Amino acid sequence: MSEPISHFTHVVKTGRLVFVSAASRRTPRGARWAATTAVAQARQVHENLKKCLAAAGATFADVCKVTVFLKNVADREKVNIARREYFGPHRPASTLVQIARLVRDDLVVEIEAIAVLPE
Repeated sequence: MSEPISHFTHVVKTGRLVFVSAASRRTPRGARWAATTAVAQARQVHENLKKCLAAAGATFADVCKVTVFLKNVADREKVNIARREYFGPHRPASTLVQIARLVRDDLVVEIEAIAVLPE
């Protein structure tokens, strides 16, 4: 992942818990941005979540809770396209929040996650 633009880290592992900061569509090298559609952004967000989870030894199957931040709640089903691709049959607890703005005006979705590693 690219260096954070603020004072935080992308992923924290403490014991069996894994916390992933709200992932945006920023590419891992941070040099370019993914497409602007909600589906394309959601796919890049999930790719970034996947990398953060893997760094902590977790997968989407270990995720127990996600929080989705959307600029437009009407994009919910578009984001769900990517969620189904990455989570498969696994369904974590989920909260959806519509917000006025994300860290960049061109972002439409960010997702944070909490995972529990197996014993």
